[in-house]
Amino acid sequence: MKQHSPAEERRPANEGRKVAARNRAALVAAAREIYAEDGLGAPLSAIARRAGVGQGVLYRHFPDRAAVATAVLEENVRQIERAAAREDADLAVVLGVLTWHLTQSAAFIGMLHADGAGSRAAVPAYAVELSERVERSLRRHLPAGHRLAGADEGVRLAVAMVAGAVTGPTREQRERRALTAWALLGVEVGPVRPYEE
Repeated sequence: MKQHSPAEERRPANEGRKVAARNRAALVAAAREIYAEDGLGAPLSAIARRAGVGQGVLYRHFPDRAAVATAVLEENVRQIERAAAREDADLAVVLGVLTWHLTQSAAFIGMLHADGAGSRAAVPAYAVELSERVERSLRRHLPAGHRLAGADEGVRLAVAMVAGAVTGPTREQRERRALTAWALLGVEVGPVRPYEE
């Protein structure tokens, strides 16, 4: 039987992948908060600091600023998709989650719809794909005859219109404006909150 030195016995187990996954999740959450407060130009060091990790850890997960922003957008869309996939989901509930993300991540609105008014070819491919995933999540809950169901781009245009209204220095102001915009479109929105398992 092999004897372990006292130093080996005290050494904690290597949690490598678990720690990496926790660090990545902390970085995405921190980036969402920092970008909502300071916009996409916020220093990456502030994100690392908020996540409680060093900048080296940030760069191990995300090679550049665009990769951080893309990860946050991807997580936003994933939460909308999970909300839409629930058995008890309806359009109002999914719109509530979408609206929460719009009000929390106002800095990302421009990325999802940048240059979209002129030509979709000018929009980065990942942004088009994310936008289409949001649209599919909403469309699967559109009741027959719903005002957004008729036009080919009705859902996408409605989201862009509401996103354009989401302005203001506080989350509460942005939420109020988003809900007013949905109401002007005649669309009911459920509670504005993040997706929870």
